[in-house]
Amino acid sequence: MNRMWSIVALGMIWFSSPAMAFAAPNVVLILADDMGYGDLSCYGHPRFKTPRIDRLAKEGTRLTEFNTPAPFCAPTRASLLTGRYPTRCRFTSNPAPDGAPIINPLHLPEKEILLPQTLKEAGYATGMIGKWHLGHAKVEWWPTRRGFDEYLGILYSNDMRPVQLIDGEKVVEYPVVQNTLTRRYTERALRFIERNKEKPFFLYLAHAMPHKPLAASEDFYQKSGAGLYGDALAELDWSTGQILDKLKSLGLEQNTLVIFTSDNGPWYGGSSGGLRGMKGTSWEGGYRVPCLMKWPGHIPAGQVREGIAMTPDLYSTILATTGVKSPSDRTIDGKDLSPLLNESKSIHDFILCQNGQQLATIRDDQWKLHLFPQKEKGPFHRGDKYIDKRAPDDTTILAPKEQYTPADYPGILGGDQTLEGSLFDLKEDPSERHDVAAKHPEVVKRLKEEFEKRAAEIKGL
Repeated sequence: MNRMWSIVALGMIWFSSPAMAFAAPNVVLILADDMGYGDLSCYGHPRFKTPRIDRLAKEGTRLTEFNTPAPFCAPTRASLLTGRYPTRCRFTSNPAPDGAPIINPLHLPEKEILLPQTLKEAGYATGMIGKWHLGHAKVEWWPTRRGFDEYLGILYSNDMRPVQLIDGEKVVEYPVVQNTLTRRYTERALRFIERNKEKPFFLYLAHAMPHKPLAASEDFYQKSGAGLYGDALAELDWSTGQILDKLKSLGLEQNTLVIFTSDNGPWYGGSSGGLRGMKGTSWEGGYRVPCLMKWPGHIPAGQVREGIAMTPDLYSTILATTGVKSPSDRTIDGKDLSPLLNESKSIHDFILCQNGQQLATIRDDQWKLHLFPQKEKGPFHRGDKYIDKRAPDDTTILAPKEQYTPADYPGILGGDQTLEGSLFDLKEDPSERHDVAAKHPEVVKRLKEEFEKRAAEIKGL
């Protein structure tokens, strides 16, 4: 679809009610960093208080089986913006300015067409705030060259040196005072919404928190009563409330899809909500994350949906919402979530997840098969002998010193040894403690055959 017809299409979609006539819907996508499945109070945390984020669950729909395609940052973000499995994107690792490979640094291949590029071509204003993590070594790989009209943020994780704040394509702060990040990101988001209130917009707000090093501004630091992690979440909650209030005050609430989710499971100090494992593992604690979606009149309010879904589905859902077609020359793995949101119908028979270079698991609504062994992250789960090489140092990384250690393990420890071919019944055993492969060889056979077929197709692009 060329630019002219894209804009015409935007003027025609969602015309079923007078209030929505000729109004292309806005999209606000909020991505927390390393937020665990159990970190929000609406997902059951007993101490962390997140009332404004919880309102998204009350006024929209809460997903309970939402999975990231990888248990760490960059591959999930690639999948989010392309609608494709990380393996299909050829982007399965985290770029890092202080890690390998330095000579040939990682970046999302130029042939991948990103969501903001597609929306921008259709007439949307596009803005990104926060963590990019899809390539930093060349300016050609930055957000402003991949479809975003404007950008403010850190090009990789907030513990990777040098921690530089980029505005557009200029370094505007180094070292970064990290206790100001959530507030500054929020203020920039509010200005973006205000400036673009008369046109359709896509805002991608990729927060730094609660990725380590955790930090919160003076208004929230040591105020939650739930430690530094609780402080950081309280400020994220405030931020979300500010954005929701801005949409309402400008009369945009009814015409805006708001999505809140995370890029993978929690690091130390967070909560997997009773799931086994954490960020970096192939258990549910590494993959399953919160996902809340609100769009008044289109997404049911106060509903909980249990069907399996995954990060690339957000790509397809956003395009379906806006009426903009996805590229037709490539496989898109994500599916529109509307049937799940509105009718509680499953949209996937199976989903695959990977860990590093390898596709590691396959699951359906009930069963999960591990294709490779998985070990507990340790032996440091007690906290002894742990040294964080990327800890705050008062010089290059500016954040509170009281960061969490493996003693603050976020997931369930223990259970049967997870081997190649281990099978878990997630309906009866969501914590993956009891390997039932020997009791259900027919399920193992079925899932393994499905895995091999799908993995071959994905790896072949």
